[in-house]
Amino acid sequence: MKVLKFGGSSVAKPERIRSVIEIVKPYLKDKPALVFSAFGGVTDSLIALSSAALAGKAEYKEELRLLETRHLDAVRELIGIQKQSSILAQVKFTFNELEDVLHGVFLVKERTPRTLDYIMSFGERLSAYIIAEAMKDQGIEAEFLDARQVVRTDNNFGYARIDFEKTNELIKNHFANRTQVQIITGFIGSSPSGETTTIGRSGSDYTAAIVAGALQVSDLEIWTDVDGMMTADPRKVKKAFTVKEMTYEEAMELSHFGAKVIFPATMQPAMVNRIPIWIKNTFNPAFEGTVISEKSNGKNLIIKGISSMDKISLLSVQGSGLVGVVGVSMRLFGTLAKENISVILISQASSEHSICFAIESNKTQQAKAAIEKEFQYEIRSKEMDTVKVEESLAIVAIVGENMKHNPGTSGRMFNALGKSGININAIAQGSSELNISAVIHQQDIAKALNVLHEAFFLSDRKVLNVFLVGTGLIGKSLLAMMQKQYNQLAKQNQLEIHVVGIANSKKMLFSEDGLKLEHAVVQMMTDGEEMNLNTFMGTMLSMNLSNSIFVDCTSSGEVTEHYESILASNISIVTPNKKANSGSFQKYLSLKQEAQKRGVKFLYETNVGAGLPVINTLNDLLVSGDSVLSIEAVLSGTLNYIFSSFKPGDKFSDVVREAKVKGYTEPDPRDDLNGMDVARKILILSREAGLSLELSDIQVENLVPEACRGEMTVEEFLKKLEEHNPYFEKLATEAAARQEKLRYMAVLQDGKTSIRLGSVNAQHPFYSLSGSDNIILLTTERYKERPMVIRGPGAGAEVTAAGVFADIIRIGNYANN
Repeated sequence: MKVLKFGGSSVAKPERIRSVIEIVKPYLKDKPALVFSAFGGVTDSLIALSSAALAGKAEYKEELRLLETRHLDAVRELIGIQKQSSILAQVKFTFNELEDVLHGVFLVKERTPRTLDYIMSFGERLSAYIIAEAMKDQGIEAEFLDARQVVRTDNNFGYARIDFEKTNELIKNHFANRTQVQIITGFIGSSPSGETTTIGRSGSDYTAAIVAGALQVSDLEIWTDVDGMMTADPRKVKKAFTVKEMTYEEAMELSHFGAKVIFPATMQPAMVNRIPIWIKNTFNPAFEGTVISEKSNGKNLIIKGISSMDKISLLSVQGSGLVGVVGVSMRLFGTLAKENISVILISQASSEHSICFAIESNKTQQAKAAIEKEFQYEIRSKEMDTVKVEESLAIVAIVGENMKHNPGTSGRMFNALGKSGININAIAQGSSELNISAVIHQQDIAKALNVLHEAFFLSDRKVLNVFLVGTGLIGKSLLAMMQKQYNQLAKQNQLEIHVVGIANSKKMLFSEDGLKLEHAVVQMMTDGEEMNLNTFMGTMLSMNLSNSIFVDCTSSGEVTEHYESILASNISIVTPNKKANSGSFQKYLSLKQEAQKRGVKFLYETNVGAGLPVINTLNDLLVSGDSVLSIEAVLSGTLNYIFSSFKPGDKFSDVVREAKVKGYTEPDPRDDLNGMDVARKILILSREAGLSLELSDIQVENLVPEACRGEMTVEEFLKKLEEHNPYFEKLATEAAARQEKLRYMAVLQDGKTSIRLGSVNAQHPFYSLSGSDNIILLTTERYKERPMVIRGPGAGAEVTAAGVFADIIRIGNYANN
């Protein structure tokens, strides 16, 4: 025999009730007992009706009429017309009874716990009666059983305690003489004097367990609206999945810390009698669900679930007068017990100097006042401090019996939280190693759940949440690369990259689930809101997603002003934007220190040489103990193209104009010719090599003739540049005469950095450089005789985007460790 219980969502509408009857039919040969909750939302409606009546609001009568109509309509839909009249009459009679009670509350302006229990009982009494009649109408031998006949309780109205000895006897006697399927009201019982009681919210589950225990059934099935016990709350963790098996203890721990699928009281009668509890989904009846039993075979899972509770306060009692004093804990928790305040979590230092504990936030001031009254003498004599209160907190807990067999579980938990910048206020773990709980800030709860879920259930795969600012050539190329490589990264690198925020100078758009990469820019321009940098940053921080990466594909100095606060919020940064690292040395240093302090990454490989591995190579050399003697480099693809193309007899202004037409230069070529872009790059390399230089310390040869530096249009500049063609032609001719080529070179040597236009002979590595390539020569203690040469395309959207993409993947690999 089995006991099946169906919750309010399972019987919320007539069509759902029909589905439930179909689910039940295969069980009928074994004469199951069926327990039903009130129709979905009815219990809350009954409480609201009584509250309105208590407040003297006559509008409750209209709400009562609507509630009656809902139940009468259910009868009409579920039962054939020839059998409806007597059933409709019974439902109307029941509602007349309810109306009389509510009218009494309205008149006397009083609603005792006894009266409220009686009012709430109408929900289950009506639903079970209607469902029993609907089953009879389909030819099923069913009988309505008002649980008040068999469930005996004390008179603690609102949360009555079960008299198991009497209840078990009544249930056994009732079922011994019945051949029909019993349709039982959940949630309600009766006191020894026959008064109606309720056994707590979600009491219908408890009723089912009580019946199951009394009858020693083979299985208890709780039919609800989810696919079983999940690894986490699927509303907060999108990748949560069903756990097939868990023990009673694991389920009880998860339910204590917020998993609402099943409640601890439900499991007690089943645990005592070793009855397996199945959690199944009315909306997906073919799914196996979760079985909760004495033993679990889920050996491959270190933990079975992650749960949480919000709206928590942490109270701390501390002082030198507590050390070694016997009875302090008894007084403290005895005081809370007298106030009927439940303690959720306790943490005490071994020094006995302090005790902290977590309670529900709505009890905070009551608890603080009671404790300070109890310990008023110790507080006055300075032996104890006043009670410290921390509010707006939450508890996250990992649960699983296999933790005891797997060293390092707590380390994995705290490492995952720490990497995501989630601060822990208190920790608790029992000696059974079944549960590790941490108190964190309320705002971090969703982030914590996702981080821990990844760490324990998806440890072979990481989700990176990217916020991209800048959708020009580099930004668009990056999006295209991420789209093209998405499946391969997921398969080979176990990385999923979700672009959850995107912006340009005009629009911005966010999607916590990730934007479709192929349409992201178009969707942003169509559906996005007006771009505001402060709003973008605020939204990014408030989303508080794990493994977040801010990608800056702009050249904006304004964006870089937010870098420090982004890093301080435990969000990594990837950027080709040179403005931050070539600003003041103090800012450069503070950004690197902030990233190190927060355990996040600040990656800017593409600041120098686009996609060339310059900065990482330099850092690897230095970290491994090498030291830089000198750096020589051609760092402007634009200027290398110009001087590789410029031959004796050519007009310099024509070569510059051609480079602009081909898209090699900035819109104003003077931004390339003035050498400041190269200066920023060599400054960054100098700082990476360990020098504390400012941009003003670099000697820069400006190739823009002084007469061409004023306010003028680009066309006016190019026209005026023609006047200086003879100067540049002379340089080219003299170099050719020496069999050398002109190169715009940056040099770091002896702690000094300079940039100049010079010439090199055929033996120099720079001689063969062509097109828009960059080249860097690193002369170090290890590479003294033959310098390390890094050469390749140093400009272009594709190669720069590839470098940015590589940095993003690098962060993903770091997150996986």
